[in-house]
Amino acid sequence: MNDTTVKKLVRTKNDRMIAGVCGGLARYAGLDPVLVRLLMVGLVLFGGSGVLLYLAGWIIIPEEETPL
Repeated sequence: MNDTTVKKLVRTKNDRMIAGVCGGLARYAGLDPVLVRLLMVGLVLFGGSGVLLYLAGWIIIPEEETPL
């Protein structure tokens, strides 16, 4: 039996500050969400690209589904 799981990039519902983008990216990459949030803040402060990346993630990355 092949017991492989497929990682799926989704916006988290339980680990979110605004829309769950950083929490989802952190879960997907196996990182601490605080580190991803700090990186995003750094991108916002140094060039402003963090805002565009966050908005793109909010639009493109699907939201995590809740089990029924």
